[in-house]
Amino acid sequence: MRLYNTRTRQVEEFAPADGQTVRMYTCGPTVYDVAHIGNMRSFLVSDLLVRTLKYLGWQVLNVMNITDVDDKTIARSRESGETLRAYTDRYLDLFLEDLATLRIEPAWRYPRATEHIPSMIQLIQKLLDRGHAYVSEGSVYFDISSFPRYGLLSGCLPSSAEAAAAYSRLDSDEYARDDIRDFALWKAAKPDEPSWDSPWGPGRPGWSIECSAMSMEYLGPTLDLHVGGVDLIFPHHENEIAQSEGATGQEFVRFWVHVEHLIVDGQKMSKSLGNFLTLRDLVERGYEPMAIRHQLMTAAYRKQLNFTLEGLRQSTLALFRLWDFADRLQEISRPGDASAILADDLESADSRFEMALRDDLNIPEAMAVVFDLVNQVNPALSRNQLSRTDANALLEFLNRADRVLGFIAHDKGSLDSEVEKLIAEREEARRSRNYARADEIRDELLRRGIVLEDTVQGTRWRRSFE
Repeated sequence: MRLYNTRTRQVEEFAPADGQTVRMYTCGPTVYDVAHIGNMRSFLVSDLLVRTLKYLGWQVLNVMNITDVDDKTIARSRESGETLRAYTDRYLDLFLEDLATLRIEPAWRYPRATEHIPSMIQLIQKLLDRGHAYVSEGSVYFDISSFPRYGLLSGCLPSSAEAAAAYSRLDSDEYARDDIRDFALWKAAKPDEPSWDSPWGPGRPGWSIECSAMSMEYLGPTLDLHVGGVDLIFPHHENEIAQSEGATGQEFVRFWVHVEHLIVDGQKMSKSLGNFLTLRDLVERGYEPMAIRHQLMTAAYRKQLNFTLEGLRQSTLALFRLWDFADRLQEISRPGDASAILADDLESADSRFEMALRDDLNIPEAMAVVFDLVNQVNPALSRNQLSRTDANALLEFLNRADRVLGFIAHDKGSLDSEVEKLIAEREEARRSRNYARADEIRDELLRRGIVLEDTVQGTRWRRSFE
């Protein structure tokens, strides 16, 4: 497999260091609110990468952190009158529900920052012992001047004005430190804030230290893959590299994979613009979750994705057509041998699908392979030219593709009793040659989103594509 490595700025051959198990870390959510669809895109790319790695035959240990202590979680829990744990538990549960709604497979581990404070303290002590950190008024800071490689991931060197401005903006604590670019490993306790005991006094961890401590606790000092949004490259991921390699003296991450931003209707998401969307918003408005998954996969992960409701409508139509295709295959009963032409088409589709996955996780191309095959086969399906053997081969391909794509499997569902009675009445009207009444019923069901199709096997129903 070939992946773009942010560190080297080029596409490189990827394989796990031990040849068998991929050790992968994904930057997870800060559980102070419901995740928006931009966040969900990043988590979905991580899911697609894990699925692809497994599809290609590797084992995967994927760790996704849960940030449950920081300025936002503390402030929001105070406003709600809840303890930090109760408040973050609630939003963690909602986050895990959202992952399930989008069929994002569970990570191997979801470590919470507050449950790994001892590991963070040990890591900070190593940095102090190795001369990479210093104590100031009960806080501990990483000394950027002690790590010459700082800035190689992002290209933003610590001496630049850009770096100084970013640190001033992202970490505006009043604590004393030697240089504005030095970042907090441990923050001295403030009144009425949660805190933990440490050798430097009560306090809480800085943001970046949790990822280094927890990733290394579960995956070892060197990770095969680290995944996150492009907004995390600087300074968060630069900080992770500095503190991890400063403590161990070993390479921290072999491949860095970063997901581009999502915008809505051509603009950055903003509550003031009224285009701030969450998965829950969209589901409550009646959109099919798998259509949302499909829409979030329509751009390659290194390209910006423009999310629109019209695009979501198109994803819904495409998905319903795909599901109907699979349903029609299930209904085929005609005996016969496999078609040689279809066998060639399937072999080509299998090859193209895997090639797309191996080509820097080209999910849009992989999806195109599936829909191209559907378009190729549909005429023969409509003419009832496929055998049960052909149908089984096609369904096996769809099942293989769905191990990665995750939106093909579906439940056709059932009809309510009133609709079933109308269909039965229409059948009786057709037998009685009362075609006017039969047409009336068909039109009434169409208004309800149910399409009836009269085939040689009998009448079948499907959901309307429009």
